[in-house]
Amino acid sequence: MKIAIVGAGIGGLCTAVALQKLDLNVHVYEAAPQIKPLGAGIGLAANAILGLKRLGIAQEVYDRGQPVSSLRMLDADGKIISNQNTELLGPAFANANMVIHRAELHEVLLSKLIPNSLHLGKKLLSFKQAEKEFILYFSDGSQAIADLLIAADGIRSVIRQQLIPDSKPRYAGYTCWRAVIENPNIDLNESVSAETWTAVGRVGMSALPNNRIYWYCCMKAEQNNTYMKKMMPSELAAYFRNVHPPIAEVIRNTAPEQLIWSDVFDIRPLKHFVYEKNIVLLGDAAHATTPNMGQGACQAIEDAVILATCIAKKGSVVTALDEYEKRRVKRTKRIILLSRLLGWMAHLESPFLCTIRNSLLRSIPKTITKKQIAWLFDVDF
Repeated sequence: MKIAIVGAGIGGLCTAVALQKLDLNVHVYEAAPQIKPLGAGIGLAANAILGLKRLGIAQEVYDRGQPVSSLRMLDADGKIISNQNTELLGPAFANANMVIHRAELHEVLLSKLIPNSLHLGKKLLSFKQAEKEFILYFSDGSQAIADLLIAADGIRSVIRQQLIPDSKPRYAGYTCWRAVIENPNIDLNESVSAETWTAVGRVGMSALPNNRIYWYCCMKAEQNNTYMKKMMPSELAAYFRNVHPPIAEVIRNTAPEQLIWSDVFDIRPLKHFVYEKNIVLLGDAAHATTPNMGQGACQAIEDAVILATCIAKKGSVVTALDEYEKRRVKRTKRIILLSRLLGWMAHLESPFLCTIRNSLLRSIPKTITKKQIAWLFDVDF
């Protein structure tokens, strides 16, 4: 059986690694002509780390990143609104979360692929089914044949669009900036990943190894707003001049060329991830979510591990894919909906409503918080 994975992002590469461990014939087709060290930081929560352990690469990834014991939500004065401390789940979950540069995670995953199984410069145009096989048509004029087609080609998946034309990215209502900078002598708690909610917008910040800081900022805006797209760090910092330190200082110390801007999108939850019995949607192609729960990459890693587990255990591919779909659709739908709700809550602009929101969140009992993080982080693969 020849398996084609379209897309060499985190989900596609993790799936390739997982399936190649089963001695399956796997080829990955990536549109980019070369793999460049792009992107900014990325959070890997405890559920993602558990998945990477299943792949046998957790320690290598962990060695490249910054362990985090506490995921904190702060108000404009720096006071804690909520604290998702994974230690509530027991000693095994202490420092179970981490932050890593996306490019460095990519390097680890690429190093685990079987040589010559990654094909670059393969931008998929379309596919068609011929008897029991699929024929993939790429922009360079080449073709590939596969018995099992795995779509890991992101939120604007060509495969999903061909299968479900109405499933298109939907704008979340806010735009985002990200950057990784050298720490300008700021005393930052390296064990904490913090996000500050204000009436202006929100800012997240985490330490990275080698004296670096990863930060991001989200603000409400019209889609593809030209002013937001051209925003300079000094201008962005001015919006947060009255927010607790070191937010404005970190943003000001970012060079314009370090700033990455993009609008935020997700897709409406799908009812199915498997089509034609041997086409599988995975990662953002299946369940792109807003970043408010930090679960985009985490859910893609879960997909990869569970898909491989189902294929390894079940007698037929059809049965395996059916099991994969049953295990993934409901969970990812809940995350998409919760993340979108969290984004709406985070971007309240009325100071009065912000105060009420913060008070309500602070009043949530620790037992409820423990139950919430157990559902999200303690995954039975």
